[in-house]
Amino acid sequence: MSSFRRLALALALSAFAAHFALAQDSSSSSSAQQAPQQPAAQQPASTNQGAVSVQARIRARREQRRVQAIHDVYSHLYEIHTSMGYLRWTPGSSLQRVTLYAWDTGLTRYYSEKLGITLDGRGYYGSPFVGLGGLNSSVTNPAISIYNFMGGPTYRFIREPRYSVSGRVMAGLAHSNFSSDTNGVPSNQFGLWPDGNTFILSVSAPLDYHVSPTISLRLAPEYVATGFGSTIQNSLGFTGGFVFRFGKQ
Repeated sequence: MSSFRRLALALALSAFAAHFALAQDSSSSSSAQQAPQQPAAQQPASTNQGAVSVQARIRARREQRRVQAIHDVYSHLYEIHTSMGYLRWTPGSSLQRVTLYAWDTGLTRYYSEKLGITLDGRGYYGSPFVGLGGLNSSVTNPAISIYNFMGGPTYRFIREPRYSVSGRVMAGLAHSNFSSDTNGVPSNQFGLWPDGNTFILSVSAPLDYHVSPTISLRLAPEYVATGFGSTIQNSLGFTGGFVFRFGKQ
């Protein structure tokens, strides 16, 4: 019995020692596997931070270039525009509307990149239909002309490197020449407004596309009011042409 007890005790001790050794080996291997994983967990975070930093620098450079491009265009002191125009206008109280074609030129002096004062001169030309018969049956479409001089503020609401949108309000003097083609008969005998001077008001929204910092293409939808014949003629039209900028603020 004593030999059997000693053998059983030896087997128990051997089993305990084997179990302890296996536990130690498992703990060591798991620690060894976990140790290299820490840098791998930190690597994606540093990579993401680097990508965000690069993107932020790219955005900052783009915004800096945009700001500089805007300054290059809108920091000029003077702006000259030269255009052709179109206007649907009422030549007399009983006459149908006539199409007037115009030349238009002007100068704007800017006091900031947004606000300026514009002086504008233009001439309108057309041939209204005055009917058949009457005092002189040979005069059915007399040539008429109107010359205007105006001034007022211009304000840029939208400023981008390639385009801009402005608002412009001008008022001034309109001089008419309605009887130069009526064979000496007063214009009012044909239903036209009498010759004379009156006010003119223009409200427009110039749209500029910049070919370069100093040259642009312009289209300006426009409302025009005149006061011939002690009445008000409300008209719609537009001007279109070129803009040249020079001088530095």
